[in-house]
Amino acid sequence: MDGVQIIQLQKYLDARGNLSVIEQFKDIPFKIERSYWIYDVPGGEKRGGHAYRENQEFIVALSGSFDVILDNGKEKETFHLNRSYYGLLVPKGIWREMDNFSTNSLALILASTKYDENDYIRDYQEYLRFI
Repeated sequence: MDGVQIIQLQKYLDARGNLSVIEQFKDIPFKIERSYWIYDVPGGEKRGGHAYRENQEFIVALSGSFDVILDNGKEKETFHLNRSYYGLLVPKGIWREMDNFSTNSLALILASTKYDENDYIRDYQEYLRFI
């Protein structure tokens, strides 16, 4: 899938606890305009179910695990995120869903744009027409 990639983040190991870093334009190819996180997802629930016209995202499982299912209208691919030093780069124009959240999972999402409801494509048939 064009532009989609797993990125390994910097990892600093220390007996006192480990540390990882995400820097805009260094680790991810965009300026971070918005950060949000998803947590306390009830068992069996899904998140996402949309695409963006312009926004790019970088998704990290800070705690626990979950799946990110990406769809470009021709193929689907599932990425299992379960390490806080790996993230998934999702370019604009890719349909995404998140599911299979483990207990106490925490998903951090870094976005390239500020929130704009008009950037969302929430209907899959509209998405197929868009691409």
